[in-house]
Amino acid sequence: MKIGVPKEIKNNENRVGMTPAGVFELVKNNHVVFVQTSAGEGSGFSDEDYTAVGATIVNSINEVYAQSDMIVKVKEPIEEEYNLVRENQIVFTYFHFASSEKLTRAMLNSNSICIAYETVEDTDGSLPLLTPMSEVAGRMAIQQGAKYLEKPIKGRGVLLGGVPGVPPGKVLILGAGTVGIQAAKMAAGLGAHVTILDINMKRLRHVNDIMPSHVVTEFSNEYNIRKHIKTHDLIIGGVLIPGAKAPSLITRDMLKEMHPGTVIVDVAVDQGGCIETTKATTHENPTYIIDDVVHYCVANMPGAVPYTSTVALTNVTLPYVLKLANLGWEKACGLDLSLQKGLNVVKGTIQYEGIAEAFGWEVSYS
Repeated sequence: MKIGVPKEIKNNENRVGMTPAGVFELVKNNHVVFVQTSAGEGSGFSDEDYTAVGATIVNSINEVYAQSDMIVKVKEPIEEEYNLVRENQIVFTYFHFASSEKLTRAMLNSNSICIAYETVEDTDGSLPLLTPMSEVAGRMAIQQGAKYLEKPIKGRGVLLGGVPGVPPGKVLILGAGTVGIQAAKMAAGLGAHVTILDINMKRLRHVNDIMPSHVVTEFSNEYNIRKHIKTHDLIIGGVLIPGAKAPSLITRDMLKEMHPGTVIVDVAVDQGGCIETTKATTHENPTYIIDDVVHYCVANMPGAVPYTSTVALTNVTLPYVLKLANLGWEKACGLDLSLQKGLNVVKGTIQYEGIAEAFGWEVSYS
């Protein structure tokens, strides 16, 4: 199969869809890999690194799409790429369709096969291709939140770890999944007081088992959310409903109950956000302020640490890329139920219920 790795063109997206190590494995399996020139530079990989393992370097993104049976990338195609996606072409990437009707319609019109990393699901309910980026984003949420709590950038002026004689900052985490647990680890490591809310008691018990005593858990409901936002300095939105739009757990009116300078980091922004006032931002302009509350809602947080993120992503995507390349998408998805759940849009039809629900459409299984 001919596989294309284009350069990411989303704002400040420095990751790349495949490391040289991944390309090496594909070439070893007799596949042809086209890599757009300088695609890996942001992650620390040169064109020479790719040619050394057998890749063919091409000059433009148009050439990558035109010559490839399958596109392997990191982020969803943006508007400039919509017309490059071809009929029957496999596009394997993070799509997050439920947060963008425009993207969804474009991919439906392309008659391509869109397989979304974020909905590939193992039999135990885990999301193997989303997990590493959730791990990165969860840890980064605390790193960024701690920075934006500084007064010069309109935060409360709170040091999360405190100092002797001064209490530590308070971190509220919505969701005890991968993002929430990784955020809690980082916050706890800094010495902050951490509260995690979730509706899944099994997850809360797990948090209690693995976290130190200054990480506390409570059941998530509106009453508890309203109670805690009044006293916490940093709020992390880490709620995920696979493939579907995230619920709004903090509404606009709740912002007035927070201290001025409170920081919100909504990691759920890719799926529409779990804060009503969330709107996607970029690494170039990462924050905005509403009612004196600082919002950090960068839609590609792991793109800020591209080497770590790219290696972590290729580690988990490569086995699926090989399966798709070796068998073709129909046979691969027929044999692998986890991969089958990644099918979101196939030749003009919606295959994933969460997407249809987001826009009030019907699921049309082919």
